[in-house]
Amino acid sequence: MSLSATELPSLKITFGPREAFTVGVPVLAGERNEALFGSTDSVGQHGDFLLFQTNGWLFGCASLPLTVGLEEASHRLYANIFKASRGFHLARIWNYVPAINHAGPEGMENYRLFCRGRSLAFEAHFGLNFNAQLPSASAVGCDADMLTVVFAACDAVPRHVENPLQVAAYDYPGDYGPRAPSFARASVVAGSDGATVFISGTAAIRGHASIAPESTRLQLACTLENLQGIATACGLGPGLGAGHGVARHFKVYVRHAEDQPMVATILEEQLLRDGDRVSYLRADICRSSLLVEIEASLFKAQLR
Repeated sequence: MSLSATELPSLKITFGPREAFTVGVPVLAGERNEALFGSTDSVGQHGDFLLFQTNGWLFGCASLPLTVGLEEASHRLYANIFKASRGFHLARIWNYVPAINHAGPEGMENYRLFCRGRSLAFEAHFGLNFNAQLPSASAVGCDADMLTVVFAACDAVPRHVENPLQVAAYDYPGDYGPRAPSFARASVVAGSDGATVFISGTAAIRGHASIAPESTRLQLACTLENLQGIATACGLGPGLGAGHGVARHFKVYVRHAEDQPMVATILEEQLLRDGDRVSYLRADICRSSLLVEIEASLFKAQLR
């Protein structure tokens, strides 16, 4: 008998040996703790965010109860990010959204409320042309009753990249909500020992339309093609930078827990290599029609 979500461990995001944040996303298989940046130093708190720093990088994590509503919570946390990261450049943001596909006030889906709050915060900070400043990001559902946001910012100026197979999320038509999602498909940060590359949550969207809404297997095939497309646009090549000493971390979200073994088998054959680190997670995804999503974080990548 399969475990229920309440019996599964929740993903923990770790900064250094003592600071770990539970985000309310059950782990089905693979790694339970995500520690992308190794040891970091705590550098205090700014607004709602606890902050950590290492080697030209600044990280923050905050969880906010929804007593003020999801849209306001989203706007508030993003306004906090811009203040906390002053002097740095945003490279990646992770969002864990309660009841992401459920209807909120006035019947609007929670993800759309979140997107409106986020977008308005970006516009208030960067102005009408804020799209050029958008970093890579993901937003998935969580079982917690708080909105959790984690960001990574750096000294270097990132290069934000779009996928030629997909419409830029910030250019989605109004069919997907009153404010389009505010993120780039990937962000690339150059470094002396190789690039850090963040590939946003990637799913079976071609152009701006969802593909094969009834088939996880077909959606996974489309998702892998989209990953190849964005990886090539970043300069990683279609193999997503495998080899050459690159460290690759993947998070794989499945809407239905029973799909995880099939998804894992295909990924072992078509994507994963020895040394890759992967977490398989049970989560609702930003569109109710999407059944699987994959994100990647790569370190010391050699670009072509």
